[in-house]
Amino acid sequence: MKKRLFIITLSVFGQLTFAQQKSIAITIDDVPNTIKYQKDNFNPLLLQKLDSLEVLFTIFINEDKIYKTKFLDKNNKVLEQWIKDERAIIGNHTYSHPRYSEVGFANFIKDIEQGEKLTKQYASKYNKEVKYFRFPFNDMGKDSIQHMQIREYLKSKNYTIAPFTIESSDWMFNTVYQHYLDTGESEKAKVIGEQYVEKTLELVAFYETMANTIYNRPIKQIYLCHDNAINTDYLVEIISRLKKEDYNIISFEESLTDSIYNQEDTYYKKWGVSWIYRWMDTQEERVKWMKQEPNLSEIEKRYNEIQNNKN
Repeated sequence: MKKRLFIITLSVFGQLTFAQQKSIAITIDDVPNTIKYQKDNFNPLLLQKLDSLEVLFTIFINEDKIYKTKFLDKNNKVLEQWIKDERAIIGNHTYSHPRYSEVGFANFIKDIEQGEKLTKQYASKYNKEVKYFRFPFNDMGKDSIQHMQIREYLKSKNYTIAPFTIESSDWMFNTVYQHYLDTGESEKAKVIGEQYVEKTLELVAFYETMANTIYNRPIKQIYLCHDNAINTDYLVEIISRLKKEDYNIISFEESLTDSIYNQEDTYYKKWGVSWIYRWMDTQEERVKWMKQEPNLSEIEKRYNEIQNNKN
C-alpha cells in the first residue's frame, strides 16, 4: 500500500512538473581508457567527440588505469583533461574495479579511498567536487548486511550512490567490436557497431515504456556506458538519434532531481540491474519485465565464442 501510494504521488507530481518531456543523462564508467588512448596517438577521442556535441556527461574514474601502460605522464594528463572539462561531472568508481560481494567490506573501502586521491586533487584544481560513487559491476553486496555496511560508509564520506536506469551491455558489444578491429575485419566491426546503436535505442524505448507503465510519465533516465572503442565510434550517433526522438540530454545531477530517485532500494542482491528493477516490490515483478527486454542473444553468443577461443 505504501509503495502504491508513493507511485500515485510520483505520477501526479510528474504530470504537473515534467509535462511528458523525455530526458536522459549520459554517464561513462572506467575512465580513462589509457590503452585506447595510446592506440589513438594520445588523443582522447571519446572526450573530443562529446565536446563536439556540447553535451553534459558524468565520468566514473578507476585510477589504476593510469598505470595500465608505461606512459604515466601522458596518462595523468588525459585524466586531468577529462576532469577539467567544463561539461563533466566527476565520480569515483574505485581504484581497481573489484566486485564488492567478492572482496568484502574492508578491502572494498580501501579500494574506494585509493581511487579518490588523484581524482580529488585534479577536481580541486578545477573547483569541482567528487561526490558520486558508482559500484563496479553495480555490485552493491551479496546480502542486506553488505548493502547496509557500504551505504553507511559512503554516507559518512559524503558520497551519493550513482544509479542508472538504462544500460545496453556495451562492454559485450565492445569485446566483439574490438576483436574484429584487431583481426582487420572492418566490415564485421561496422555491423557490430550498427547493431549496438539499434539495440541501445531499443533498450531505451523498453525502459521508457516500463517507466511510463509504472509511473504514468516519462522519468529522467540515466544511461550507463563505458570509455571504450565502440562508444568512441558510435556514442555520438546514439546521442544524435536520441535527440531526433525528442530526448533532452541533461546532466546527471538534473536527473537525480526526479522524485523516483528518492525511492528506497530494497534489492539486496549482487547483480547490477537497473534501478527501475531495484525499486520493484517483488522478484516476480522483476522477472516479468526482464522477460520482455530486447533480445541480446546474438551478441551474447558471439561474445562467448570469442571469450572461449581466448581460453
